[in-house]
Amino acid sequence: MGAVTTMDPESARQHAAPPSPSPPGKLGKGGAALSSGLGAVLGTRGKHYVCGSLAAFTNIIITFPLQKVLFRQQLHGVRATEAVQQLQRDGLRNLYRGLLPPLLQKTTTVAIMFGLYEDFSRLLLRRAAGSGTPEIVTRSISAALAGTAEAALTPFERVQTLLQDHRHHGRFNNTAHTFRTLLRDYGVRECYRGLVPVLLRNGPSNVLFFGLRGPIKQRLPEAQTRAEHMVNDFVCGGLLGAGLGIMFYPLNVVKSRAQSQVGGAFVPCRQVLMTVWHERGGSVAMLFRGAHLNYHRSLLSWGIINATYELLLKVT
Repeated sequence: MGAVTTMDPESARQHAAPPSPSPPGKLGKGGAALSSGLGAVLGTRGKHYVCGSLAAFTNIIITFPLQKVLFRQQLHGVRATEAVQQLQRDGLRNLYRGLLPPLLQKTTTVAIMFGLYEDFSRLLLRRAAGSGTPEIVTRSISAALAGTAEAALTPFERVQTLLQDHRHHGRFNNTAHTFRTLLRDYGVRECYRGLVPVLLRNGPSNVLFFGLRGPIKQRLPEAQTRAEHMVNDFVCGGLLGAGLGIMFYPLNVVKSRAQSQVGGAFVPCRQVLMTVWHERGGSVAMLFRGAHLNYHRSLLSWGIINATYELLLKVT
């Protein structure tokens, strides 16, 4: 059986050799000049961070309302229709309330996810050269390290949770006010409530995402045009994001419940899970309430992120 690469075949080619010129007529003179200029400014390493950030920005703007419906289901265990009705009662002016934290958090974490993965992979592969260490091991470690580093931005998820929870609408006005209140009244530690489920989610999900991205794309129909490449990247990223979203859904439920609390004792992750389990009658279906919406949101989100990221890599 042949060797299985752990990265996107297109990305592998980008690491192996300098990118070839764009086909005539694809970008035009202005687009080619812009592409060349961006590439020169960002450099080989920096562009992975910028492309990841822009991909996440595009995704958040499109999918934020879906994320808000999903959050209400995770927090309250209600049906999608009830979650939508809650948002309708909150009014249109509150629909994008809490947008800034995920915008800042996601654009930064996805930049870290792709950028640090590439940097760690480059460093570890160089150090492992000649040692006989399988590439999949090196890249898995790189993915786990990148995911762990992302957890440093947990405060943004924390603030997003508080702003999306209608029970705190009268207490927290916006992102800056929420941060000030938490830091003034409770200290830095309060901003990291829910850190454990974030750590348990980020590392393993990154390992699986980067480990399976290449093999999945290799099994899709071979792409000949840029549009076909985008479709394949969307399908690959979407399927992985949706599958991992279901796999780690209980951890997101625990995170949402833990982070909706302000002040008081820090309850262990397992205890929070058991509390939610008992409140929902020991029902797996109730524990996974909202998972179907999460599946479709993740399918769309990670499809957008992966396709946009790979497209931006090609044009920069």
